[in-house]
This record gives sequence, C-alpha cells and structure tokens, in this order.
Amino acid sequence: MNIFDLPDINFIDVDAEQIINAVITTYEALSDRKLHPADPVRLFLLSQANIIIQQQLLINQAAKQNLLRYASDDILEHIGALTETSRLQATAAIDTVRFILSTPQTSAMPIPLGTRVTPGNSIYFETVELAEIAAGDISVDVKVQCTTTGTLGNGYLPGQINTLVDPLPFTTSVANLNGSSGGTDIETDDNYRERIYTSPSRFSVAGPSGAYEYWAKTAVNGISDVYVYSPAPVEVDVVVLMDNGELPTQSVLDAVDVVLNDRSIRPLTDKVTVLAPTPTPYTIDLSYWIDTDNASDSVTIQAQVDAAVTAYIAWQRAKIGRNINPSELVRRIMNAGARRVVVNSPTYTVIENTEVAIIQDLSADVNVTYGGLEDD
Repeated sequence: MNIFDLPDINFIDVDAEQIINAVITTYEALSDRKLHPADPVRLFLLSQANIIIQQQLLINQAAKQNLLRYASDDILEHIGALTETSRLQATAAIDTVRFILSTPQTSAMPIPLGTRVTPGNSIYFETVELAEIAAGDISVDVKVQCTTTGTLGNGYLPGQINTLVDPLPFTTSVANLNGSSGGTDIETDDNYRERIYTSPSRFSVAGPSGAYEYWAKTAVNGISDVYVYSPAPVEVDVVVLMDNGELPTQSVLDAVDVVLNDRSIRPLTDKVTVLAPTPTPYTIDLSYWIDTDNASDSVTIQAQVDAAVTAYIAWQRAKIGRNINPSELVRRIMNAGARRVVVNSPTYTVIENTEVAIIQDLSADVNVTYGGLEDD
C-alpha cells in the first residue's frame, strides 16, 4: 500500500462552522439569552471563535507533521533520520574542458586547481583537479565543475563554455567537450518522502526489486522512477527515469551503476546493468469544440486546454512503462472546459515495461485545433 492510499485524517476538529456554533450555543445556554446577528456580544464571540479556529488548524497541522505523508522541510528530515535516510543535497554540473596553448612550451604549463572558465551569463566553472600541459604538447583536458549548485549549469553544449576567466600564460582558447550535465537541485519533499517510505527495503540482502529501487534513487538527485527486472537468471536490469520524464545522461547511469554494484549492496551472484528507458514516440492530433453557452469564456478555455495538453504530455512521460492513453488526454481537455473532443492520435498503445512514451518534437508532433463554438 502507498502512503497516499491511506485515508486523510485530522487529529482535532477543524470545522469552522461547528466551532462557531459551539461557542455561540454555549454562551446562549449559560447566559439564558438569544444572541441576534448584530448583537455586540455575538460579534465579540465570533472574534474569539476565529482565534480558536486558527489555533485548531495550527495544532492539527503540527500533529500531522509527525506523519510521513504530511511532513515537510526540516521535520521530514527528522523522520528520515529514523531510517538513516538523508535528503540528497544539490549537486553542481560537470564537464571536461580542453585548454589549448598557442605554441608548445619547453616546460610543463600548470593549470591550477580552481581555474575558472565561463559560458557567460555570470555562470562559472572551475577545475576540480590540478593539471598541466606537458612540455611539447599544446593541450590538456581537465574536469570542471560549476561553482553554483543546481540545474543552472546544465545544458551547455560542447564549445559553449569557451571563455577563460583566470588568465594563463600562452593559453589561446578553452572549450568544453561533452556538454555540461549532472547538476541537480536539492531533493524535493515528494521524492525524499518516497525514499523514506521505501527505505526498509534496503535492509534485505536477498536482492529484491525494492532494494534496487531504493539504492538507485540514492545515487543521483532527480531520479523519479525506477523499474527493476531480471531478463535472465542472476541478471538484473535497472531502468531509471529522471524528474519531468527526462532521460538519464550517461553520467547518471554511471553513478547509479557505481552505487548498485557496491559489494555491500549487490548480492554476490547478481550481474547488474543500469539502463535508460527506451523512448517510444507518439504524436497528438486532435480537435475540440466549446459550448456556445461558454462563448464569453472561450479564450480562457482555450488557454486551459493548451495547459491540459501540456500537463498530459508531462504525465505520459513521467513513469516508465505507462501505456499511451488517449482517454486520459480527453478527460483533461474536458475538465478544462471543452464540450467535445475528437482525437486522431494518439491511439491506445501498450508499451513495454522498459519504455517511456515521449513527444519528440513539440512543434511538429503536437497539433491541437480549436473547432469553434457549437450547441448541444
């Protein structure tokens, strides 16, 4: 059972109307007088009742923070400490930069630790190791890390980190080689809560899928879904998907592989392989109409429909093995205010457990047509 399948609870009464009625009726019973709506005593009691209501809400919220389902921020970290599950901290983007000299030198040219390069926009990367260009050579490749943690440093294509900040003698150019990646923000409450919930699985040494799922999510912040299966005896394939349905980079796969193949985690007989899900492309081609009675809100409804389509695309790619379901798309568009929807594509498609449904090109693969107003 998932913790979110449990019924919602309140520790104390937080119904504002009942609290107000209790205050008024209690006073009327004790004073043996009826309080009319404009009675000054009634107005005073209402002000006191509002204070009680706020106190009840705060007490209830404080009590619910003791439960994993409702806890947040620092309180959630205290709950995580009970199972030795720490929140994953933000990490910095990394890349490899090539430093090039104008001419070979007769002696080695050092690249000091912390030498900075930048793509502009006040984003800086610095070398994380001491390096040198050997005598007679003109270049060396050095690992660099963004000076700011988080996703800010991700996504710079090869050659875009090309400005040397700290001058080096005879250095004519610098350029990143692979494209920056690996930067993550601090783990969200939802992801952290899920890891705490599944953390007991890690104590097993029998190699259950839950243990692999738990440890895979500890390797890199931002892993939202993990699918574990055995394609053959003693073989274990682990498929990982990032937040927002992004496919993992090779550096993410390598990091997960290192964690899962640790001798204290992997059963001795398991051969573990970490993989990215296989993208299954699909397209969206649909038309929708708005009821004539809602003509005055048609512009708003059109914007809501566009948002619903965007949300559906995100939902469809957010889980490994989620079948392509046009009924979900229709439901979201109808809830957004459309009267009728005709979907040409996608059609319901069953995909493999190792695949993820992805729109490859939003401009080319998504066609949403507003058909106009129509009557019943």
